[in-house]
Amino acid sequence: MTTLAALQDPGLRADPYPLYHLLREQTPMPINDGAAVVVGRYADAQRVLKDTTLSSRLQDVLPEEADRNHSFLLLDPPDHTRLRRLVAKAFTPRAIASLEQRIERLVREAFTTAAERGSIDFAEDLAYPLPVTVISEWLGVPTGDGARLRQWSQYLTRAFDFGVEPEERAAIDVAYRELDAYFRELVAHRRRHRSDDLLSRLIEAEEQGDRLTPDELVATLGLLLNAGHETTSNLLSNGVLALLRHPGELARLRADPGLAPATVEEVLRFDPPVQLLGRVTREPRTVAGVELPARAWVIVLIGAANRDPVHFPDPDRFSVDRAGAPHLAFSLGPHFCLGSSLARLEARVLFREFATRVRNPELDPESVRYRRHVNLRGPESMVVGFDSFDG
Repeated sequence: MTTLAALQDPGLRADPYPLYHLLREQTPMPINDGAAVVVGRYADAQRVLKDTTLSSRLQDVLPEEADRNHSFLLLDPPDHTRLRRLVAKAFTPRAIASLEQRIERLVREAFTTAAERGSIDFAEDLAYPLPVTVISEWLGVPTGDGARLRQWSQYLTRAFDFGVEPEERAAIDVAYRELDAYFRELVAHRRRHRSDDLLSRLIEAEEQGDRLTPDELVATLGLLLNAGHETTSNLLSNGVLALLRHPGELARLRADPGLAPATVEEVLRFDPPVQLLGRVTREPRTVAGVELPARAWVIVLIGAANRDPVHFPDPDRFSVDRAGAPHLAFSLGPHFCLGSSLARLEARVLFREFATRVRNPELDPESVRYRRHVNLRGPESMVVGFDSFDG
């Protein structure tokens, strides 16, 4: 039987999907002597993600995370509901739409600069700086601190990943402490100097008695900043890589830019930036037909479920106008991704601009190197040559 540990093989980073196919056919799969279950079939994954009786408090089974996570991503109702409702006030359709021109300008500036060289390391020079700039400006975080934030983020995104060695765990602890101190200093500064940004609005909500504690404020800021760029960076890189590897689909998008929204959804299905999600049982119960004790892991293989042939005909084919069952890349239920509308906007603008304005793009296949993560999937380097950019 193929085990979940096989996903840690560095040789699979470039294409883990054949393994996901094998794992999906074996799921639901009890592991760890029955203390956890892996689900990879679409129907099972969908039921788990919608199941409000399962907990998102992963820190309950990860003692090293218990004292440092106040993020609503890892909370259950009523605390999750309270914090999410507060933050959701900023993610209105009007607020998101107002960012489109800024995103277009950042994309065009990046390609215009790269046009002088005739190439761009897409992951390094566009897919990472675009979302971190957008979310930083919106939150009110100094964009000049991007390098420091990236260094911390690289450690924090490993916290819930596979194969974290003790030495790396110690570095993660340091990153948590340094980032916490950074945000507390930033919050203190913004209390004295208000601005028209999300951080100022969160501070005002706290001061007006909206039950947002100082720890929750700092954790929410960290979540929005980290989640607001890490996963979106992967979405952007995975999407452009898929288009370059499927020139026929790139040509279709170039001929009909109106396909950009559907292209975003297909990228999220075909190569999702988040490959696994976790839940925890609160009490002994049956999940996907498997008897589990309390405090047991339920691991959802998003990368497998999104290519389940029962719900996605010809699932390994990339098609920019695919219709049918919705993907699970943004989760479901109460924990459906709060920032999904912003991620979709950034990807839609970028894919459209890339398809219609970049002339004769060509991927250097030797330049493609993937990040070490199992959970968060995306290239850390991918060089794309091109003739010109119609800016």
